[in-house]
Amino acid sequence: MKQVLEFEKPVVKLREELEETRKKLASKPSDKLTAQVADMEKKLETLQRDIHNNLNPWQRVQISRHINRPFMLDYVKHCCDEFIEVHGDRHVGDDHAMPAGFAIWGGKRVAVIGHQKGRDTKENLLRNFGSAHPEGYRKALRVMRLAEKFGLPVVTLIDTPGAFPGIGAEERNIAEAIAFNLREMMTLRTPVVAVVIGEGGSGGALGIGIADKVLMMENAYYSVISPEGCAAILWKHREHAPEAASALKLSAQDLSQLGVIDGIVPEPLGGAHNDHETAADALKTAVLNAITELEKLPTAKLLEQRYQKFRALGKYTEN
Repeated sequence: MKQVLEFEKPVVKLREELEETRKKLASKPSDKLTAQVADMEKKLETLQRDIHNNLNPWQRVQISRHINRPFMLDYVKHCCDEFIEVHGDRHVGDDHAMPAGFAIWGGKRVAVIGHQKGRDTKENLLRNFGSAHPEGYRKALRVMRLAEKFGLPVVTLIDTPGAFPGIGAEERNIAEAIAFNLREMMTLRTPVVAVVIGEGGSGGALGIGIADKVLMMENAYYSVISPEGCAAILWKHREHAPEAASALKLSAQDLSQLGVIDGIVPEPLGGAHNDHETAADALKTAVLNAITELEKLPTAKLLEQRYQKFRALGKYTEN
């Protein structure tokens, strides 16, 4: 499935022209065509870099939702030598929007949990568009507790527009499931690394986001509400989403400056949807570095540092 964002169209057009010129060169080699290809390749890289270096928050939101962007299980496939999925919360059932299990990540045994979206209608219905139910969060916590029991680090990959707001989810207490995870993750006696790989929407993201190290992919977003939701409340119309995206300070760059996240994972030029393997390599390295750093800490210090990290979030003034 091909999706071209508005600001990517000049790049796509130039890339198509380059491919046509390469075909001509292959069928009829000449010094003129060789020079032309080299010139076009240089122009393409310059154009991509200019666009990439000047993305606004709304454009990054669009990239974070790109249909060809790597999803949770794509990263697991690239980053893990082995992945054994665990199913069910032992209360209600399984939630396909929240895969969870155990894996070997760069030689380290870890628990991996995350949100999974779909690329077509059938898969999106199965994955519920990446919006987890209460049983998804309870399954996640079950896996985290197993990881704690066996001394394994926990890696969570966040990519959701928000937890599922349906009647069934409310009846099964979605708010309590998320709130319970927040409390329990704060006291897990094992290192926890969370990475926002795409969308990080509201409590749905935070339900697996309490971690010793919170990282974000370069073009991901992390926010209390979606730009469209914010625009609908403040401006009474979703067309103001670009303004809302800027006001919310939801980009990795803004959140790093505010101290909400601990690091930014670089993406390949143009975004992770253009090169899954390079994006996955960067994520794999960033997570391994974080785990290696956290494993050096005694458990008591790990817990105290995690507590102080979240206590320090936010600023206020007293009159």
